[in-house]
Amino acid sequence: MDEKLVCILNEMADFFSIAQMKKLQEVLLKNLSSETPQREQTSNETYLKMFIDAKQIEGCSERTLQYYKMTVEHLLATLDVPVRKMTTDEIRSYLANYQQRNNCSKVTVDNVRRNISSFFSWLEEEDYILKSPMRRIHKIKTKQSVKETISDEMIEKLRDNCECARNLAMIDLLYSTGIRVGELVRLNISDIDFEERECIVYGKGDKERRVYFDAKAKLHLQNYINSRHDDNPALFTTLDAPYDRLKISGVEIRVRELGRKISMERIHPHKFRRTMATRAIDKGMPIEQVQKILGHSQIDTTMQYAIVNQNNVKTAHRKYIA
Repeated sequence: MDEKLVCILNEMADFFSIAQMKKLQEVLLKNLSSETPQREQTSNETYLKMFIDAKQIEGCSERTLQYYKMTVEHLLATLDVPVRKMTTDEIRSYLANYQQRNNCSKVTVDNVRRNISSFFSWLEEEDYILKSPMRRIHKIKTKQSVKETISDEMIEKLRDNCECARNLAMIDLLYSTGIRVGELVRLNISDIDFEERECIVYGKGDKERRVYFDAKAKLHLQNYINSRHDDNPALFTTLDAPYDRLKISGVEIRVRELGRKISMERIHPHKFRRTMATRAIDKGMPIEQVQKILGHSQIDTTMQYAIVNQNNVKTAHRKYIA
């Protein structure tokens, strides 16, 4: 957009409503800007492709890019309005209908809201629109339920019911490092430093970080690796030929099967991650260090994972306040 037009719009922003500002922008661009024909002809699909390309350059994973694409595509197909003319009311109505039609939770709808908001924020930052219509659509309040962790007793039962060295090593590595299941399956044997009891993992956006495991995990990992007869560089592979790298779904299935064997409900790899974070904070590890281990960019995310033991809160209150 021409610099002079931007100055005019900024000066008039305090006097006009958003709808009036949009109309003023269209009129000014139509009559004064040399960019108008190109902008007017740009399709919603083109804007979406440019947005996805930008997010890819920023380092978003393929899974995240696909989620962005799917979410925004559904919005564009449903409203069938040029993105430069979409209003807050139209998008708010879309979100309400989306929740009702799909009978989904507030958490799911808020995830959709965040993706759409990212799209329009990018359009605003790139100067394709004057103001994002998502600014007045705020975070959807959801019920913050206390999520369960895995008790020490259950961890021992899981270990006792592992029928192979691989599953035992897998359980202990998840439990002691708190890594994501996606990070687990990407590990290679060469990534493991047994001397220092640490390994390099690549998290979201291919961000590299070090995580650490305990002596029990070290022994079980060494036993598993020594029992293998394949030359696959992957740390965890299938038990039968051709010994392919284990996939995320494979880990999830094995963990669920182990849980069912000991009548443990809702057991999944992510539960080990939450348990590790909770144990670390519970035993006094600074939240900033837990954040570093988990690979969170925001400390608020770490706090959502960790559940502080109420008995420790009571003890701390007596120590520092009472």
